[in-house]
Amino acid sequence: MEKCCLDCQQPIIGRADKKFCDDACRSNYNNRMRSRETAYFRKINHTLKKNRNILKVLNPEGKAKVGTGAMRALGFDFKHITEIYTTRQGSQYRFCYEYGYLLLEDNRVLLVKRDVPLT
Repeated sequence: MEKCCLDCQQPIIGRADKKFCDDACRSNYNNRMRSRETAYFRKINHTLKKNRNILKVLNPEGKAKVGTGAMRALGFDFKHITEIYTTRQGSQYRFCYEYGYLLLEDNRVLLVKRDVPLT
C-alpha cells in the first residue's frame, strides 16, 4: 500500500513513517490545520487590545468615573476581560491587562489603572 502526502496527496517516497513529501507541504498542512484556531485567538486578542485602549483613553489620570454608554459608544465589549479581582469587601474589578473597571449603580463605572512593574 502506497502512502500519500497529507497535503498534496502525491505518493511519498522515502522513510516508512514519512507523512509529507517535502517541507513546503508539511508547513502548508500545519498552517491550514491551525488557521481556524489562530483566527479565533487573533479575534479575541484584538477585542482585548481594543478594550484596553478604550479604558486607557477614558482614564488618563489613573482613576475616573464614566457611564457604560460612553464605553459602549467607543466599542467596548464587556464580555472580554483578562482578569477578575475580588476585594475583601466582595467588589469585583474586571481588568483588561492593567486597566480595570468596577461596575457601579446607575450604569456608572469606576475606572482604575493598576501599576504593573516592568520586568
